[in-house]
Amino acid sequence: MIGIILNDNAYEQDIRELLMAFFPGRSFVHEMLPGLELCLIGDLDESRSWFRMQVVFWGEYSHLIWGNTPAEQRELDHFDEPISVDYDNRTETKNKIKRRLYVILKALTGQGLPWGSLTGIRPAKIALTLLSEGMEEEAIHAYMRELYFTSEEKARLCVEIAAREQKLLALLPKETSSSRKNRLNKDYSLYVGIPFCPTTCLYCSFTSYPIEKWTKRISEYLDALFQELDYVADRAGRYPSTVYVGGGTPTSLSAEHLERFMEKLTSTFDCTGAVEFTVEAGRPDSITREKLLVLKKYGVTRISINPQTMNQKTLDLIGRRHTVEEVRERFLLAREMGFDNINMDLIVGLPKEDATDVQRTMEAVQALAPDSLTVHSLAIKRASRLNTMRDTYKDYPIIGTQEIIDMTARYAREMGLEPYYLYRQKNMAGNFENVGYAKPGKACIYNILIMEEQQTIFGCGAGTTTKWVIPGENRIERVETVKNVEQYIDRIDEMIERKRMLFGDE
Repeated sequence: MIGIILNDNAYEQDIRELLMAFFPGRSFVHEMLPGLELCLIGDLDESRSWFRMQVVFWGEYSHLIWGNTPAEQRELDHFDEPISVDYDNRTETKNKIKRRLYVILKALTGQGLPWGSLTGIRPAKIALTLLSEGMEEEAIHAYMRELYFTSEEKARLCVEIAAREQKLLALLPKETSSSRKNRLNKDYSLYVGIPFCPTTCLYCSFTSYPIEKWTKRISEYLDALFQELDYVADRAGRYPSTVYVGGGTPTSLSAEHLERFMEKLTSTFDCTGAVEFTVEAGRPDSITREKLLVLKKYGVTRISINPQTMNQKTLDLIGRRHTVEEVRERFLLAREMGFDNINMDLIVGLPKEDATDVQRTMEAVQALAPDSLTVHSLAIKRASRLNTMRDTYKDYPIIGTQEIIDMTARYAREMGLEPYYLYRQKNMAGNFENVGYAKPGKACIYNILIMEEQQTIFGCGAGTTTKWVIPGENRIERVETVKNVEQYIDRIDEMIERKRMLFGDE
């Protein structure tokens, strides 16, 4: 248990997230209590120009361990002095506080973090922004090392991905202020959520519902969704630059419901004119030849078949009702039917899996030769059973190491796949990252857009988010739909009204 005591909570979340990175799984209190591992006390002076930070520690953290990079050492030389801050500049103040806290925690624990003081989900966005401002790649690398204490490997990965993203994003038209009111050009992307799955995985916190329990309301859900799609097409135009159907698992729908959905989607929007049209087939146990024929019929150009692991004991443990052999069969079936852009998702850090298990997965995936591969580090989300039933799973080791991450990267590159997008999540195993790899020409543009927030994305369906990027203002307007399927159906007029307000309609 860790204490955080602040006289001003403006930066409490930033402080807590960095503490969580150093001490995963700990709970936090806001008072000095017996049994604390350590307690951070922060005082902001009345003029809001100085922030003094004190870390009180007990037990094993009884002395500072010196020996750091020059930038870290400069911070440690002044670790007990107040930090000059400008509360009108949130980014600069946040970085100053996190820099100081990072080097103190590193000195206390003797352990650094691969991403240094960065706790946000979009580290590549920093590099992409600097590239767009004309900074050279080597200078960006040095900047991230100096300002955020990122490791050599992570800084270089970030810059490599940002440079690739910049080239891929150049393929898309840019939104202009005039197109905000007259959306007839390809200046937005479309995400459609189908929040149903065959079962709910142990680690999952997405908006997804077991399909068997909702069969009687699927048609009602589609009716509501179609109303939302009609409104977006009417106001945003029929020409999205990318289309992504996710979930959940869209192919958990029956072939009949999937046909009805795809016919509506493609008649409402010009999906054939999009740069890419993705449908997550996701769970192999949801894929049939009939459903793949439906996807082919309506012009889907990219699908995902996501095993997460190719170890049967782990699949059984995490609640996926399919076998390793079924993964192979469905993948080869999709290839046979002409799908030439297939992604596979994997998770590193699944319960009880070690480096040998991950290597077995990578070898099995390598034999299938997907066109793209996304390697996730397990993030234990608040709503997942792995967290809500923590006592039940407390003896399940979560193993995430730099060596394992390096091994997945090595296999990906051996398959001819290049890293093209990256993001992070809270409570990730090993404090690492998720990386998407793809063959040249097979990168998912939508993934870059959603991560780097470079284009407006309209989300339709339960649990989706619309992000309207305001050109020239470095600002994003967000509108969310409710996650609960029953509420989405019953409140669809309200969900459309939320978007109507975004458009400024009377």
